[in-house]
Amino acid sequence: MARRCELSGKGVMSGNNVSHALNRTRRKFLPNLCNVTLISDALERSVKLKIAASTLRTVEHRGGLDAYLLKAKDSELSRNALLIKQEIREVLAS
Repeated sequence: MARRCELSGKGVMSGNNVSHALNRTRRKFLPNLCNVTLISDALERSVKLKIAASTLRTVEHRGGLDAYLLKAKDSELSRNALLIKQEIREVLAS
């Protein structure tokens, strides 16, 4: 899953470079991905993820990795993030 945020699913977008003469050439808008180690309170361990900088701010705003994953849609999450979400649910259920 290159160039895709593991939590929000944000990926590469395409558009145009527009010159002063209004000439248009295709370009790519890449997400601002960061390799981050986040700590899960429920699992009591750290998790390495490749996420966008905007998603990192959202994780902090929602109160941490556990709260973000429990509220996130499964369709947006990567396979790795889904496994972490399942582990958190199992720990919180017991």
